[in-house]
Amino acid sequence: MNSMKKFFKLEQHGTSVKTELLAGLTTFLAMAYILVVNPAVLSAAGIPFDQVFMATVISAVIGTLFMALFANHPIAIAPGMGLNAYFTSVVATTGLSYQVVLGTVFLAGLLFLLLSLTSLREALIRAIPDSLKYGITGGIGLFIAFLGLKMSGIVVANPENLVTFGDLHRSVTLLTILGLFITLILMARRIPGALFIGMAITALIGYFTGQLHFDGFFAAPPVPVFFDMDLPGVFSQGLYTTVFAFLLVTLFDTTGTLIGVAEQTGAMKNGELPRAKSALLADATATTIGSMFGTSPTTAYIESTTGVAAGGRTGLTSLVVGCLFALSFFVSPLVGAISSLSAITAPALIIVGCFMMEGLARIQWKTFDEAFPAFAIMLMMPLTASIATGIAVGFITYPVMKLVSGKGREVHPLLYIFGLIFVIQLVFFPAH
Repeated sequence: MNSMKKFFKLEQHGTSVKTELLAGLTTFLAMAYILVVNPAVLSAAGIPFDQVFMATVISAVIGTLFMALFANHPIAIAPGMGLNAYFTSVVATTGLSYQVVLGTVFLAGLLFLLLSLTSLREALIRAIPDSLKYGITGGIGLFIAFLGLKMSGIVVANPENLVTFGDLHRSVTLLTILGLFITLILMARRIPGALFIGMAITALIGYFTGQLHFDGFFAAPPVPVFFDMDLPGVFSQGLYTTVFAFLLVTLFDTTGTLIGVAEQTGAMKNGELPRAKSALLADATATTIGSMFGTSPTTAYIESTTGVAAGGRTGLTSLVVGCLFALSFFVSPLVGAISSLSAITAPALIIVGCFMMEGLARIQWKTFDEAFPAFAIMLMMPLTASIATGIAVGFITYPVMKLVSGKGREVHPLLYIFGLIFVIQLVFFPAH
C-alpha cells in the first residue's frame, strides 16, 4: 500500500487510495457504454463482433494502463466515438473491405506515435485555428447523432427530401425514444454513470418486452484476431485523406481532453501539461495496437472528468479503470446480446453527439471568415457521411476566405499546403 502511494505520489496530489479507487469505478461506469456501442457500430462494417469486442477491451486496457503507469494522470483511453462511426461509413460508401480501412487506422496510429515523439505535434496543433478544431468536433457530434437517429429508425430515408421522421409504430423506435428520455432524465439529475445506467434500464425494458434475448452472461474470452488488415490496399486505393482524418481527429480530441481534465485536476503548470508526451504516447500506442486487433482509433475520454469530480487525481484512478476493463473480457455474451438491439446503443450516440457541441461556443461567429469554414465542416460531415470530406472542405475554405479578406498573413503556411493537397485530392482522387 505504501509503495503504491509513493509510486503514484498520492500525498503530493492530496488524495488517498480509497478516493482513487472510487474515482476509478466512477470513470469506468461513465464510459462502460463503449463496450457495447463500439462492437455494435463496427460490426456493421463487417468486422466480426467477437473480434471488435476483444479489440475494444485490449486497446482500452493497454492505453489506460500506459496512462496510469507512465503519465500518472486520471485519464482513461478507449476507442473513440465518432471515429468508429466514420470507420463504418468509409466501408459502406467505398465498398472496400474493413481490412483495408483498418490499415488506414494502423498508419494513422504510427504517424501519431511519431508526432508524439517530436515537436511536429505542437507545430501542427498551433497551425490549425480554433474555429476549425471546434468545427471538426461539432461536425463529428452531428455525424454520430445522425447515426443514432438513423440506426434506431427515428430518422429514415426519403427519396424526395433525403430523410424524414420515422414510424413510431415500430417497437425499436419507440424503445429508443423511451431509452433516450430515461437517459436524459438521469443526465439532468446528474446521476453518475447516467449513460451506462440508461442503457441498462433500456435493456431491461427490451428484455421484458421480448425485444432482447440472452444466451448467457459470462464466457471465456474470445480468441483475439491479430493483424487482420490490408496495408497494400490503403495505397492502391489512395486512402490518404482517410489516414489524415483519423490522425487529425485523434490528435485534437486527445489533446483537448488531456488539457480539459488536467485543468480540472489542477495539473496544468504555466499552461503546460506535465508528462504530456507520455500521455499522448498512451493514446498513440492504444490506437496502433487496437488497429492490429480490429478497432477504430482510441482517444482520451472526457468521461474521465466524472472520476476527477469524485476525487481522482493520479494514475491510480486510471489503473482501476484499466483493471475493470480487463475484467470485461469475460462478459462477451452479455455485451453481444445488448449490442444486437439498436434501441439500447442509439441514445448514447445521440447524447454523446450533444456533448461534442460544447466547443462551438468558442467560435467567433460574428467574424465570418472564422465562422463559415467551421459551419461548412459541420454541414458536410453528416450530409456526406464522411469526416474526411468535412475536414477537407474546412481546410480549403479557411485559407481562401482569409486571403480574400486581406488576412492571408494570419494563416499558418501549413494551412495553405493542406488546402492545396485537399483540393487536388477532392478533384482528382476522390475518396471517402
